[in-house]
Amino acid sequence: MSDHTIAPMTREDFTAFWPVFHDIVKAEQTYAIDPSIDFDSAYTLWCEAPAATRVIKNSEGEILGAYYLKANAAGPGNHVCNCGYMVSPAARGQGVARTLCEHSQTLGKALGFSAMQFNAVVASNEVAVALWQRLGFAIVGTVPGAFRHSTFGPVDTYVMHKFL
Repeated sequence: MSDHTIAPMTREDFTAFWPVFHDIVKAEQTYAIDPSIDFDSAYTLWCEAPAATRVIKNSEGEILGAYYLKANAAGPGNHVCNCGYMVSPAARGQGVARTLCEHSQTLGKALGFSAMQFNAVVASNEVAVALWQRLGFAIVGTVPGAFRHSTFGPVDTYVMHKFL
């Protein structure tokens, strides 16, 4: 992934990314977001509520993926961050998720977070689980049947954690 840029996500970027976002959420396979979410609510959730949102583009300016970074909890839990990543179907298998995760860890550390936690990695998303583990995240908990997968029905989710 040498021919790319990562920058703060603008409303214009999110507008271009919206079809990818909407399709991922609508599929009900990896994100516990209401599949009927509208654009404005999705923009608030992904771009306004988090501490940071980043987009990755190729040299032609095409959006390959995006991530948000936020505190996982308030008050005495705000030293641990949480992230979510989405990659365009056309960009999958090209190292985009790895690049975004590595970038988010660097940004999280720069913003003062001491750890990163994923609260609900869907167990059937084996590619993501394996990638997060290769990047040093450990499964620290399993929540049985916590996600209603559109194909598999109830599947487990993992809590994954890494000190930054």
